[in-house]
Amino acid sequence: MSNSAADRVLALAEAITGHPLPVRIRVWDGSEAGPFDAPVLVLRSRMALRRVLWQPNELGLARAYVAGELDVDGDLYEALVRLIDFVTSHLPGRLQIGARQRYAMVRGLIRLGVLGRQPALPAEEARLTGRRHTIGRDRRAISHHYDVGNDFYSIVLGASMIYSCAYWRSQHPHYSLADAQHDKLDLICRKLAVRSGTCLLDVGCGWGALAVHAACYYRAQVVGVTLSEQQATYARKLVADFGLEGQVDIRIQDYRDINDGPYDAIASVGMAEHVGLAHYTEYAEAMYRNLRSGGRFLNHQIAQLHPRTKPPQNERAALGRVRWHRRTPTLINAYVFPDGELRPVGTTINLLEDAGFEVRDVEAIREHYARTLRAWVANLEKGWNKAVRLTTAGRVRVWRIYMAASALAFEAGRLGVNQILCVKTHSDGRSEMPPTRTWLAAT
Repeated sequence: MSNSAADRVLALAEAITGHPLPVRIRVWDGSEAGPFDAPVLVLRSRMALRRVLWQPNELGLARAYVAGELDVDGDLYEALVRLIDFVTSHLPGRLQIGARQRYAMVRGLIRLGVLGRQPALPAEEARLTGRRHTIGRDRRAISHHYDVGNDFYSIVLGASMIYSCAYWRSQHPHYSLADAQHDKLDLICRKLAVRSGTCLLDVGCGWGALAVHAACYYRAQVVGVTLSEQQATYARKLVADFGLEGQVDIRIQDYRDINDGPYDAIASVGMAEHVGLAHYTEYAEAMYRNLRSGGRFLNHQIAQLHPRTKPPQNERAALGRVRWHRRTPTLINAYVFPDGELRPVGTTINLLEDAGFEVRDVEAIREHYARTLRAWVANLEKGWNKAVRLTTAGRVRVWRIYMAASALAFEAGRLGVNQILCVKTHSDGRSEMPPTRTWLAAT
């Protein structure tokens, strides 16, 4: 019977979970164990196990992956599907570990040489201080995510430089990500009834794509605001390249500081996830305050979807006994969106209505986001070496794993994304909305 390092790791993992692992394992000495017809989880260093020992949850695995100590050989999506299903199905059971099992685990860890001091955190991990969702901390959180470098984002996002869900109107092989992003911008402008002379506020304007689209195709007057210095620099150059300086104004500004309304229409695309539930009323009221009566507000936002099932009562009790904290840091909030918060779409609608808006249309487009994310992953993998030169290997690994896992979450219905169209009605109830939805038809 083999007693390689891979065999010991596999035995340890299965003792902890109580079930066979759904992936094959290859460890630092080249030995392998597990099913032959499965993706391979590669442990390049003992440090990968040590990180998980110190942080036995998603964050520990994320740190090992970002540091390059843990990797996947084979289809990344298949590996993630298998691992996510495995953790969802079997992780609660592993928390009830008896004294004999704990002794065997410690003995196995000693034999593998895993015990030791906690490894240094990867440099790419966010380390924000101060009270959450203050203007200063929000600015630092936005900078952590968006100021990676415009050249890096151009690799991931492509020429459109749009970092939000595209709107895929065709399955034709020649219909590209750029086409789908163009159609998303056009959909937003139609929903907001943008036309010549419309004063449009683009909150969280990114690299300026919507602002330029509305100005070029619809002759709108646009103000775009962002907290990212690099986004603003890029957007201003884009505006200049199109000769739109008289139509588009790009500002570095927090939504709480906007006070030059009312605007005819407001778009907030992929920005509200950063606001936080505690400040969402303030955000919604700021949008309402800056919109004219009869004007429209479009809120495009990722949503948390309620789980379809709850764990059995005995498993929930077991989770409580081991102090399982729902706020344990994850890959997303440690490396991607620090301080980001997701809530169900119903919560968002209630808060928008509380601010005074009338919600007129909600479109769920989560399948579109899954396809968008897969396109971004393909872009990143194609430009991998250049992306590493522009930033760090750890940062590129963060983006690959986060986008691939997010694509699967949208496909499986664990995450959603919605365009919520609201109107600020006149005091007599007039909405200025047409009586039917034919205005949504593409032209």
